[in-house]
Amino acid sequence: MVLLLVVDLDPDLVALRPLGAFFVLRTIGGSPAAPRPALPTLAQVYENRGSDVYGNALTFRVRKVADALRAPEPRIAASIAHQGLAARLWSVALGCAVRYGHIPDLAPQRLLWDPEASAPDDLLLDAVAPLPADAETISRVVLHGHLEPLTATLHTDYRLATGLLWGNAASALTGAVRQLGHHGVRALAADLLTHPLLAGRLDSAALRRRSCCLYYRLPGGGVCGDCCFTRAPRSSPRGASG
Repeated sequence: MVLLLVVDLDPDLVALRPLGAFFVLRTIGGSPAAPRPALPTLAQVYENRGSDVYGNALTFRVRKVADALRAPEPRIAASIAHQGLAARLWSVALGCAVRYGHIPDLAPQRLLWDPEASAPDDLLLDAVAPLPADAETISRVVLHGHLEPLTATLHTDYRLATGLLWGNAASALTGAVRQLGHHGVRALAADLLTHPLLAGRLDSAALRRRSCCLYYRLPGGGVCGDCCFTRAPRSSPRGASG
């Protein structure tokens, strides 16, 4: 699906910059002599491979989010961290689809991630290689390449229900679409939401999710705009809303 006039992906993806911080993707310069930052790739993160700087980078990130939000349980911070990274990945892919008619190859081994950065997550792409901007390709790159292994890791390490995590992914997708406000990207998102991993995660009429990201359990936290709850529950059993 071509959303706009197809133009070449430039090496610095400058067309993303006016869209806002969630859409911007930094790239490594084209010089082969340029040093790579000492950051883990997302492939290393999903495989729980250690980083020379951060140790287990995903654990480091969850702890950082927990400290920043004063989360009473690590699993709450893990859910918020998951939704933040999902939002970045969807935003980059959909932003490129709108501005270029292509997406860059966002394979996990090509994306460096700074787990110490503040929100939004800081990503760095090793080089820009164009791929089609259709739902099948974006599903393969974002859903299967990133969110599937990330979901599996967080489910195992933090006992987060997979339904909750796929609800996060669907919510992050629709959030990126609202920010873009482009008719073509809405049609693309509708195709993406029919994927078996995302289908049924949102109420189709109101686009309210059928699970909760647990944000309401943070000190001072309320419910999100698309939450399944209309008001924060007074209490919730452990593992609920998945």
